[in-house]
Amino acid sequence: MSKEDKLYKTAFALAIFTIIYNIAEGIISTYLGFEDESLTLFGFGSDSFIEVISGLGIAHMILRIKKHSDSKRDDFEKTALRITGFAFYLLVVGLVITSIYNIYIGHKPITTFWGVVISVISILVMWVLVIWKRKVGGELNSEPILADANCTLVCIYMSVILLVSSGLYELTHIAYLDSLGTLLLSYFAFKEGKECFEKANSDKYCSCKSH
Repeated sequence: MSKEDKLYKTAFALAIFTIIYNIAEGIISTYLGFEDESLTLFGFGSDSFIEVISGLGIAHMILRIKKHSDSKRDDFEKTALRITGFAFYLLVVGLVITSIYNIYIGHKPITTFWGVVISVISILVMWVLVIWKRKVGGELNSEPILADANCTLVCIYMSVILLVSSGLYELTHIAYLDSLGTLLLSYFAFKEGKECFEKANSDKYCSCKSH
């Protein structure tokens, strides 16, 4: 096996790990978010499920560029991007309406402890993935893989929002902090949805630095 084949194998393994991690994170976060009445944690988990759809497109992309490095997005990837985009927009609508309602009634989560724990784990895992994907993408001189690495940074930003909102609420128990965290998550989810549709209609690979 050549070095290039090993690098593509690693890139594919990282994509599969990302999918599996997001499934686990989504299940745990939505369950605990529902049980603890923490909308930010529940929204974070819902976002993780949507990232699974995106991850399937990334895994397919890696297999495609391994065979033909200069090939363009195929129908599978474009469909995955559009489905992901619609899912993000639906999530935004649900989170914004619920968070505004929660602010209006002064809703308080039972606890946001698990939001702190999950966000710290997510930040560490995603940062390792960013570094590893950048290393593989750099050695392959692959724009798509490097773009995916940069887009993983968005998951870190969202984890930081979860950490800050959950940590501040746990310290102060101010009612609207959890809902404000949800609104910030909604902003990033909207940006991700918009970017998905832009990618689906173009063969360019966004670096996601606009986030």
